[in-house]
Amino acid sequence: ELAKQAGVSTDTIRYYEKVGLLTPPARGRNRYREYGAGALDDMQFIKKARLLGLKLDDIRTVLEIAAGGQQPCAHVRSVIVAHLDDVQRKLRELRQLRTTLKTTLAKLDLQQQSPAGCRCAVIESA
Repeated sequence: ELAKQAGVSTDTIRYYEKVGLLTPPARGRNRYREYGAGALDDMQFIKKARLLGLKLDDIRTVLEIAAGGQQPCAHVRSVIVAHLDDVQRKLRELRQLRTTLKTTLAKLDLQQQSPAGCRCAVIESA
């Protein structure tokens, strides 16, 4: 039921329990997991944090800080700043790769045939 409400798989919930993001629930007489009212809020928080690109270890730290009675926002800010720096670096790398791919494609379009014994002259000359 929690998986359906949270829009995740039961495997995801079990994994989050296993890695300590969700508190393992009590079991009913039928041995089914019986989640408390806060479990859905926890799952929604984790999903939103994942959408921001936070890693599971980062989320665990945020939850631990909050459970300790402190506001984790300063920590979240530092994690997001680092993540944003990483995303910007990756974007620069992807732009460079796009330029390289376009150049290589143009060379391939102009090339008639590779010399004998050559696997691909455009790659070998790069």
